[in-house]
Amino acid sequence: MVGKKSQQIYKMRIVVDTNVVFSALISANATIPDIIIAPFSRFRFYTCEFLFEELDNHKEKLQKASKLSEKEIDRAKTNLFKYINVISLGVIPQNIWLAAEALTIDIDPDDIPFVALAMFVDAHLWTKDKILYNGLKNKGFNNVISTYELRNM
Repeated sequence: MVGKKSQQIYKMRIVVDTNVVFSALISANATIPDIIIAPFSRFRFYTCEFLFEELDNHKEKLQKASKLSEKEIDRAKTNLFKYINVISLGVIPQNIWLAAEALTIDIDPDDIPFVALAMFVDAHLWTKDKILYNGLKNKGFNNVISTYELRNM
């Protein structure tokens, strides 16, 4: 008999930041949605409620870039978020916030919540922001991953 643990397939944890979701919504036929929505995916995706705030703040830009109506964007978001677990930032302990802030404040303060979440759930942060990616790597934070790296796993 096979034990329960051996039946489980390890799923790499990935925190998606706003630019990844924004890109997925702009082009539904691109690599990013394929990675997130892939059947039998080897990844488990997470984000925080801050992402929704950022998407709302850039609603017009999203509509213009995607050439989709607000209703079509809402449908795409609903479909995409079936595959992304949303975790409240309120559950992240203060010491993790402080560590994330120290890593990120001089790169992009808007990304502190995503770095904190990645640290909290022991995940890789998936970003398309090269400045953030390189800045975190240069500071020794290696739990950051690019679309290219994910696609080739």
